[in-house]
Amino acid sequence: MRNYKDIHKFYLNDKYIVLDVNSGAVHEVDEIVYSLVDDNDNKNIDLMVDKYKSFEKEDVVSAIEEINFLEREGLLYSQREEYSAPLHSQGIIKALCLHIAHDCNLKCKYCFASQGNFKGARTYMSTEVGKRALDFLVENSGKIRNLEVDFFGGEPLMNFDVVKEITYYGRELEKKTGKVFRFTLTTNAVLLDDEITDFLNEHMSNVVLSLDGRKEVNDKMRLTVNDKGSYDLIAKKIQKFVEKRGDKDYYVRGTFTSENLDFGKDVEHFKDLGFKSVSIEPVVADPREPYAIRDEHLDQVLKEYGDFSREYIKMKKSDPDFSFFHFEIDLDNGPCVIKRASGCGAGSEYLAVTPEGDLFPCHQFVGEDGFSMGNVFDGIKNEKLREKFQAVNVYSKEECKDCWARYYCSGGCHANSYHANNGDFTKVYELGCKMGKKRIESAISILANLRGD
Repeated sequence: MRNYKDIHKFYLNDKYIVLDVNSGAVHEVDEIVYSLVDDNDNKNIDLMVDKYKSFEKEDVVSAIEEINFLEREGLLYSQREEYSAPLHSQGIIKALCLHIAHDCNLKCKYCFASQGNFKGARTYMSTEVGKRALDFLVENSGKIRNLEVDFFGGEPLMNFDVVKEITYYGRELEKKTGKVFRFTLTTNAVLLDDEITDFLNEHMSNVVLSLDGRKEVNDKMRLTVNDKGSYDLIAKKIQKFVEKRGDKDYYVRGTFTSENLDFGKDVEHFKDLGFKSVSIEPVVADPREPYAIRDEHLDQVLKEYGDFSREYIKMKKSDPDFSFFHFEIDLDNGPCVIKRASGCGAGSEYLAVTPEGDLFPCHQFVGEDGFSMGNVFDGIKNEKLREKFQAVNVYSKEECKDCWARYYCSGGCHANSYHANNGDFTKVYELGCKMGKKRIESAISILANLRGD
């Protein structure tokens, strides 16, 4: 029996696209196949010829033959596989987010971390805690060889000496244990200088640099401690860093709010500054905040994604190396279905570490009541909370079970869901879901256009 429920189709950027949800197969088709593919009568040629009289008979017959071929190949109407929760590796930790500094030298209006202190005191991680965190990761990584460690804040460069000590310790551990650490760092770039740049370029596999786009956009939200705009302070530093970074991974990350819903212009500004790898994320904030994205803004946001996707096709054709994170998609070599169903692993395979060594499900849960999971010295103590995170995936969320986008978004961000649903991270962040679906459609349509050339 054909599974019509797990077929998604859309038309964007002059392409008719059909997605077979369970196999992940994406088909660029003509208008006839697009019209027939989700018609429950499409096995009956005579009926379909009569029903679709606007098309030539031979074209309808050919379209049905193409649909039947794709079905035989397992690329259309494929059946879903059901998995029982939890999907994550039991007891295995693959990644840590080290909160090097609960302090910051900017005070961005939308900061989820309360301008760096995560609703607590302004503190800094010691070398002792940082080293113990790496030991804890190695001890709990099982047979996993490649481990992820992100230096985070606040602003981690305010505690740069400890970043260096932890990194050097990690290199020693690699020799002793056979593990490989992939270090990354997220920074607002205020403290970037030649020494720091050279160290990051030598040791960090990826560096995330925060800037919101155009000067007037950035300076509304990303303020210095003296309430001045930060653009002039950091934009040139980021340009210099990127130039020295060479071919190593980085991306410049912005945040768009209700005050710059034309965020495509900010992406274009990034490109004009010479940045090749960029991302601009929608703010997640209390709807009462003036800069929050609310339901009333959704139509404009979706239109902006669609309009910018057309411009992005032109940008990629002129500069194939330019990359906007949300419009890049791998249809051939993506993660396995279990990874796609379960997401980032927050609270299970991925944990955040505070300056004191306390463990939380991820960086966005730090400071939230009831989410402390233990510490790096004594291990995980709150196993019930870990089990709850392990059990959340696209099969356990009612809103995700029949959603065509479930294997692309993996059910969305737990923290965003938590903040949007009065503390319930087992539900979805609906506004984020709708934006995510449009991004996925845009990304697929872009790829179809670029592959066609």
